[in-house]
Amino acid sequence: MRFIRDLWTLLQRRDFRRLFAVRLTSQFGDGVFQVALASYVLFSPERAPDAAAIAGLFAVSLLPYSILGPFTGVLLDRWSRRQILFAANLTRAVLVIAVGSVVAIGNAGVPFYLAVLLTLGVNRFLLSGLSAGLPHVVERDELVMANAVTPTCGTASFLIGGGVGAGVKLIADSDLVVLGLTVVVYTAAAFLALRLRRDQLGPDLKGDEPGLAEALRSIATGLVDGGRHLKERREAALGLAAIGSLRFFFGLMTVEMILLYRNYFYGPGQLNQAFGGLAIATGAVGAGLFIAALVTPWATRVMSLHQWITLLFAAAAVVSAVPIGLYTQPALVAGGLLTGFCAQGVKISVDTLVQTRVDDVYRGRVFSLYDMIFNVGQVSAAALGAVILPDNGKSYPVLAFIVIGFAASALVYGRLSSGAAKRGDRLDRGGLPGGIRAGDQADERT
Repeated sequence: MRFIRDLWTLLQRRDFRRLFAVRLTSQFGDGVFQVALASYVLFSPERAPDAAAIAGLFAVSLLPYSILGPFTGVLLDRWSRRQILFAANLTRAVLVIAVGSVVAIGNAGVPFYLAVLLTLGVNRFLLSGLSAGLPHVVERDELVMANAVTPTCGTASFLIGGGVGAGVKLIADSDLVVLGLTVVVYTAAAFLALRLRRDQLGPDLKGDEPGLAEALRSIATGLVDGGRHLKERREAALGLAAIGSLRFFFGLMTVEMILLYRNYFYGPGQLNQAFGGLAIATGAVGAGLFIAALVTPWATRVMSLHQWITLLFAAAAVVSAVPIGLYTQPALVAGGLLTGFCAQGVKISVDTLVQTRVDDVYRGRVFSLYDMIFNVGQVSAAALGAVILPDNGKSYPVLAFIVIGFAASALVYGRLSSGAAKRGDRLDRGGLPGGIRAGDQADERT
């Protein structure tokens, strides 16, 4: 299998192995931490969460990526990236201790959400630092390979961490134990970063960079410039619109699924069973993400990217109706796998569109817009879910809205992207192009 061969090739490099170990350990800790958050907010005996609580958790989890995303690059180009990896992980460990202190007191209010917000905000620097340091530990001709392999493995590590966290929660029946495990893992990741030299990951400063204040002021201008460039790159612009639609309806379905397991399939005295059931459904979604990463390169060799995206949206509409519309646990597990497959297939394809249809000098700015659209779409879905979903999550009108949304996205995107292709704005049909950064985005938008 090519993926295994590429990974084995990269692992022959000592410095890559060291950076790779930091990534896997950090993202394993992220998975454990996310389980602790979900457990405390959604599966504590003293709380019966509604859609508003879930919306708040989504906002705290995702908005740091949208707000801080455009600014991290400026700082990563001025500070030692090895030191950022060390300090970010150690800072997160300290902040998780603060989160644990709030949990021990039994407060899920402002102090808890503030501590979580700070922890996840630091995480944004960590993920960007891992990506920015990668070119310093592999050869130039191996960079595409590394960009495809390492984030996929990072996502797998995140999912494994989530599974381990869920297992610890079920065995120990304590959120504090899960948070304690998170502290240990983050601390280990911090000290693993010290195996790299202080200057090994860059930045390679030349002394002619603009001042920090000037660079920060230029960010807003850069985002505007990226938006203007997209007007001239219609296929990439349609891709960003597609990802916004995808995350909105997928996010709404996620909120519905959480409520179903928490308040519909199980009663107030069955929290461990509800948590375990949701963990299985989430694992099925993760399996769908992984399968999509294997299937999409093949699919885009036999059809164009815009045809594949259109097909996946149509498939998501069908899957949302059946089996998900049966509202049984086996149906949700099967539907979770299939919708996860569709969502990841669209994401990989849109990543490729942006990589291949946007000029290199604008690519970073366009990906910053991509990050914002991706995360704001899901937060907006959670906010809407807080208004329209019942507490038990079962709503045929909302499900119909999701089905129609996916179907309409397929219809509109298919028609507009086909028109763009006929005007000459067409990608080659030779599979995923060499400059793909799909995996590079997976850390933040899985």
